[in-house]
Amino acid sequence: MNALTCSLVTLAALAGAPAANAQDEGHHHGVGRLGRVSFPVSCTPEAGRRFEHAMAVLHSFWFEEGRRAFGAVLEADPNCSLARWGLALNAWGNPFAGGPSGATLNEGARDAEQASARPARSARERGFIAATAALYRDTATSNAVRLQAYADTMARLYRDNPRDTEVTIYYALAQLATAPRTDTTFAQQKRAIAILDPLFARHPDHPGLAHYVIHSADSPRLAPLGLAAARRYAEIAPAAPHAQHMPSHIFVRLGLWEETVAANWKSYNSGVAHAKATGPWTTTGEGLHALDYAVYGYLQLGQDSAARATVALAQAAKTSPAINVLIGQYNRTAMAARIPLEQGDWAAAAAFPAPDPAMGVTAALSRFTRAIGAARSGRVQGARSEVAKLDSIAMGLATQRETYWARVVGIKRDAASAWVQFATGDTMGGLATARAAAETEEVTDKHPVTPAELLPARELLGDMLLAAGRFPEAREAYQATLLRERGRARSLFGAARAAELAGDRAAAKVGYREFLKLMSKADGHRPELAIARALAR
Repeated sequence: MNALTCSLVTLAALAGAPAANAQDEGHHHGVGRLGRVSFPVSCTPEAGRRFEHAMAVLHSFWFEEGRRAFGAVLEADPNCSLARWGLALNAWGNPFAGGPSGATLNEGARDAEQASARPARSARERGFIAATAALYRDTATSNAVRLQAYADTMARLYRDNPRDTEVTIYYALAQLATAPRTDTTFAQQKRAIAILDPLFARHPDHPGLAHYVIHSADSPRLAPLGLAAARRYAEIAPAAPHAQHMPSHIFVRLGLWEETVAANWKSYNSGVAHAKATGPWTTTGEGLHALDYAVYGYLQLGQDSAARATVALAQAAKTSPAINVLIGQYNRTAMAARIPLEQGDWAAAAAFPAPDPAMGVTAALSRFTRAIGAARSGRVQGARSEVAKLDSIAMGLATQRETYWARVVGIKRDAASAWVQFATGDTMGGLATARAAAETEEVTDKHPVTPAELLPARELLGDMLLAAGRFPEAREAYQATLLRERGRARSLFGAARAAELAGDRAAAKVGYREFLKLMSKADGHRPELAIARALAR
């Protein structure tokens, strides 16, 4: 066993994540417990039993197993039209991840067409099938447009079947998947919670209800509403890797870092065990997604060695050819970029590997890392070049009608541009640009693919105000960051440091003690630790 493998075995053990057993005797066709789903269909009795198992798989976004599960339904009843409907939804994948492309998109479209070609025996079943027909109709249009058409069709089905549990669940999920990411009132998310919570109380072992309540509450203000579901979901469906990961969407929002790390190691190891049991092992997008969340948790705890070892595991892993492009590329790039940025190692950030230009939005992560690192380590010309490339990426995404991602990349461009201005002596211009980036980011919710932006724009504004000697304003910026991103190590330290430099030693001492409590198991050599210890005594 090599050193990296040894270190990662230790990490998983410390995180409370022993390797998962892919078998759990007597439950759901040998893959383990997945919760309880009641979904009557007009198929043979055996196909109906298999179908409910397949739906439990699908509700936990276990897409690799879903193909097998719905295939088993068709083996029992080749004329079960809802099995093809399930395969079409399974091919779409995570509805928050942008949808499929290439062969997977074509596969889903074929399944949706075959579902429509088979006679369905009830209006309810015909409604479900009509929704996937809308999801895949005219695949030359964008996935986002067709996802909205699917949501509209599910809304009609819900109006006709308001008391049907599965119709209601899928209506609520469609509302979540199409919710505007710039709506800071979270209207659709609140409506989904109002629909799902009463159902969850009546069906406490339903995996989809726990899962989608968490997605509904995945925002700073709503996160406390999802904590009960987060604590419950992993117990409902312990066999599903995504069910082990999803609670961390709430844990991250609430600054529960040790729970974040533990949940994601359980998820990763569960996926590895299942992959090894069913075929040649490759890392899935789900696995990389979990590792990115774990890395983020480690970095907030100052456990830098663990974070680096986890990134090394992800970088060395062989991935499945069918991996979701957004999830796989984004998370693998993001977790590596987080290390120099969270540690304030600006020279290392400036030297972060240049991206593959074909990677789309993921390329912006590398460009942003290099731009911030270069501007903050005195390499202004290099920073300008990276900012120009960020601008080009943003314009390209806008041309492709990827409005949300164009906005996200534009924020990163502006935040980096602010540091270029500041580095060249334009303090007022830099602060104005940094403030504008922060204000835009605060009305743009983060995407579920990421535990957090690489560095919050408001926190970067705090850094700049601190460097400019405007200590009370810097403290306010860090405190505002902590309202949105609880327990962020850099902002906790920054607020304490700003208080100290402003002359408020009592507030600084309290802040440093809170920072040191968070860092009680830190294993790195961050200079912030020495500063905090000197005043916290």
